[in-house]
Amino acid sequence: MLYGIVATAIALLLAALLAQLLRSPALRLGVLDRRRRRAVPLSGGAAVALATCLVAAAGDATGAAPLGTGVGALLAAGACVGALGLAADVWRLRWWIPLAGTAVAAALVVPYEETGVPGGLLAVGWVVGLAAAFRGLDHADGLAGTVGVVTAFGTAACAAAGLMDGIAVLLGVLAAAQAGFLVHNWHPARVALGWCGALFTGFVLASAAVFVRAGHGAGASAGVLFALTAVACADVVLVFLARWPARRPLVCGGPDHLGHRLRRLGLAPRAVTLLLGVGALGGVLAGVCAHTGWASGGVVLWVVAAAAVAVLALVRVPVTPVLPPRQRSSTASPQVSERLRVRSG
Repeated sequence: MLYGIVATAIALLLAALLAQLLRSPALRLGVLDRRRRRAVPLSGGAAVALATCLVAAAGDATGAAPLGTGVGALLAAGACVGALGLAADVWRLRWWIPLAGTAVAAALVVPYEETGVPGGLLAVGWVVGLAAAFRGLDHADGLAGTVGVVTAFGTAACAAAGLMDGIAVLLGVLAAAQAGFLVHNWHPARVALGWCGALFTGFVLASAAVFVRAGHGAGASAGVLFALTAVACADVVLVFLARWPARRPLVCGGPDHLGHRLRRLGLAPRAVTLLLGVGALGGVLAGVCAHTGWASGGVVLWVVAAAAVAVLALVRVPVTPVLPPRQRSSTASPQVSERLRVRSG
């Protein structure tokens, strides 16, 4: 218990410090988020990944909080995924490269002996999908960090209930690192997650959740996993329903996510984050209760219904159409293009 408190405190402070220290190099190198109206350096993702890996690895190496073989491999794979995401941020790799690397890493850590091969393949798809979902949540100031903190603590509670101490410690450290990142990501954001932080966070959360639910029924597990990540899943479904019928690209950035649509309804940026954070907390509480048996599995259906109502309501909110990257660059004004060029060095 004492180590857990100390570890989370260190992870929070370390992530906040690293996010600030890495901000200037990111600005100089042009590692920026160009989807926003202002250039935001992507130093937050590296800070979250480094703080989580260093603190968790230190606890495992000293014996203060052993992670265990499976969890240690999960952390190592997460570090590799984060490194690949950092390469995508720096060199602007095609979107499928980091996602393919995430799929390979997930395939190496999924516990097939408990899930079976078909279940393991579904788990790999789940891990990749959640990693991509966290990349999408990085569109709004504070949103990805808030959802990450809530989801990590909720999944840690599920792990602790199953006496999976290694996973619980790792997720507690990840939640603290996300909280340290939020110090700089709260509106107006000074840093963002980027591919590095989104892939690392989504990979660790999804893989840990798979470990926690391994051995349970497939249907019940799917419901619990959805509840734990309801906001991220709803954002993915919303974007899909908006873009697929109109044959718009599904993988490029665009102003049609949850946060964008809530802003169009008149909500302030911080209000959007708080509202979606409350929604994430409600889903997490339902998922924890269903996992531990404190409530029947039917509580998950309420989360699914609430998410469906929100998605169907928000999909009708008009947004700016999503254009392919080449078309966006060709239609941008010379002044905007010049400002981005100067800011990116």
